[in-house]
Amino acid sequence: MKQMNEYIALVEGALDKALGSTDEYQVLRAMAYSAEAGGKRIRPVLLLMFCRMLGGNVNKALPLACAVEMIHTYSLIHDDLPCMDNDDLRRGKPSCHKQFGEATALLAGDGLLTMAFSMIAGADLPADVRIGAVKVLSQRAGVFGMIGGQEMDLQNEEKGSSISAETLERTYALKTSALLQSACEMGALAGGGDEEAIEKAGEYAYHLGLAFQIVDDILDVTGDEKTLGKPIGSDEENGKATFVSLYGLKKARELASAHSDKALSALQYFSGSGELKTLTENLLFREN
Repeated sequence: MKQMNEYIALVEGALDKALGSTDEYQVLRAMAYSAEAGGKRIRPVLLLMFCRMLGGNVNKALPLACAVEMIHTYSLIHDDLPCMDNDDLRRGKPSCHKQFGEATALLAGDGLLTMAFSMIAGADLPADVRIGAVKVLSQRAGVFGMIGGQEMDLQNEEKGSSISAETLERTYALKTSALLQSACEMGALAGGGDEEAIEKAGEYAYHLGLAFQIVDDILDVTGDEKTLGKPIGSDEENGKATFVSLYGLKKARELASAHSDKALSALQYFSGSGELKTLTENLLFREN
């Protein structure tokens, strides 16, 4: 996907510029280490794709794309901490806390969180767009979004396989879909989309997030550690309920496909969404 690769290069260049001054504080080095560790850059790419699809200026929306990737990266740093998921690997490299220590990793996550909103504030976009982006991102990443989902995830670990499918879906909707929704909604906002377009962008991202997370559950059982860049079987080891543990592999795959179909259906509202359709299909059949 040529357009996707172009957007990844744009985002990584902008992240490098924003985090390039790493000499003064170790925390800056830790922030750069985690933000520049690779990954699919799905959220910033989605933001830029929606912006362009609706006729917006991709370069002006780039700070918003960096902001959502910074929020995502901070959440991964904190998720990997011993008090949370206790993972030693992230994207094939030692997790931030393994490389820099727990205290610095905690501060690195905090630093990325706060820098994200500075990026939005400094964007060359109308004030109402910047304010709208701050509102969307703070709500989707906050206690009624991603953070709330992480809290539910921790509570679910204590309950193990006894939690209901409805509770697990709600957890995933908050933990994974919410930040994807922020990316797509901010992209639509930056592209000049109206309220209906922003709503459809959010609907697409909701189902994409659920499909993505269910596939993640599947890969935690069937994947290859080298390909994934993280330990296999950590969900089961940590006593986490997943769609695989509740339904089995066959049903989990069917549910991932169903949510993917709903995401593609929401895309039909937009003209020129071919690249997004291809991206959605690639995410469903990914190996990492």
